[in-house]
Amino acid sequence: MLQVANLREDKAKAIKGLLKRNIENAESLIDGVIALDNRRKALQTELDSVLAESNQISKSIGILMKEGKKDEAEEVKTKTAELKQRGKILQEESQEIEKELTESLYQIPNVPHEDVKKGKGEDDNEIISEHGEKPNLYAGKKPHWDLIKDYDIIDFDLGIKITGAGFPVYKGKGARMQRALLNFFLDEAEKQGFKEIQPPIVVNEASGIGTGQLPDKEGQMYHIEDTDLYLIPTAEVPITNLLRDEIINEEDLPIKLTAYTPCFRKEAGSWGAHVRGLNRLHQFDKVEIVQVQHPDKSYQALEEMNNYIQSLLTKLELPYRVLRLCGGDLGFTAALTYDMEVWSAAQEKWLEVSSVSNFETYQSNRLKLRYKDADKKKHLLHTLNGSALAFPRILAAILENNQTEKGIRVPKALQSYTGFEWID
Repeated sequence: MLQVANLREDKAKAIKGLLKRNIENAESLIDGVIALDNRRKALQTELDSVLAESNQISKSIGILMKEGKKDEAEEVKTKTAELKQRGKILQEESQEIEKELTESLYQIPNVPHEDVKKGKGEDDNEIISEHGEKPNLYAGKKPHWDLIKDYDIIDFDLGIKITGAGFPVYKGKGARMQRALLNFFLDEAEKQGFKEIQPPIVVNEASGIGTGQLPDKEGQMYHIEDTDLYLIPTAEVPITNLLRDEIINEEDLPIKLTAYTPCFRKEAGSWGAHVRGLNRLHQFDKVEIVQVQHPDKSYQALEEMNNYIQSLLTKLELPYRVLRLCGGDLGFTAALTYDMEVWSAAQEKWLEVSSVSNFETYQSNRLKLRYKDADKKKHLLHTLNGSALAFPRILAAILENNQTEKGIRVPKALQSYTGFEWID
């Protein structure tokens, strides 16, 4: 959530940034927020005045009674009652304005970083770099949805039987590959100083609001009926919310956390021939990394996280490229995002496998996540997160890129985890 003070201080910068997202009514949105804040401040000033007057004259009632001025005391009581009633009305109005202000701020996405380019969608994203050689496969190459049937390692039909489309069942070496990826990613994250945690995979509404999944992405999350609980779309939500309403000492920064969780997404309206097999699922596994950083160091941390995720792809021997998202493709809460895409040799297309983002103070303002500096002053922190990595498309690329006529070769980095070198 954007800070009203920042919108006031640099309204032109905010409008310029939001226009990169193609929000043409950015100025009116910001003016509306500032007008609500002005009204809130005016109500608070009047309320403070009424309460102060009420407290002051209330003290005189006892004195008047002692002096035998009962009639005057009764008049003061009446005046006090009127002031208290006025205070109650002002307090209710103030609460309504506060609620309206918060809801208005929820509708405004984060202001993109100055390095983010204006664009309408994924076709306008910037390709920053490309790494590795695309494999030259044998003539009989197959997409992963055919390979998994040939080697009987993933079963979509069984998933449909017990749950529905988008919930695959991993079997045999397919299940072992999932476990190998899990342990490999967590071990690598630990080497980079990320502390492993195991959070709940169900969160309350406050947690969804804290990281920005609610109310913006409410239609994409699975809601548990008759509760305020949701299945997590990413481990970012429970991990970051561990620090909601916390004040961190500056010397304890950065905070680096990682977790493996299943993730659940409705992915409404996104099905078709281009999302076959593992390309898009309702349930999938992912290792997430999260950092809470000092504002002066968050973009250095973003580059370090970007490089770390690239190192994972290099160890898995996957050709990949790095993109910087344009304003039109940038997530609602992000200020700057890098996407990592791997080359899927049989599909002959790039598959997004990771996003690493800096949210600056957008999440921490919602979370009330702050740090205390040496002078004991409190400031909002910066939050960052990244997929390191999401399993399905990584597995799809591994299967396709390493297929041979005798079987599918397992990348060396995973062989000590799988216990086998080939899927055959």
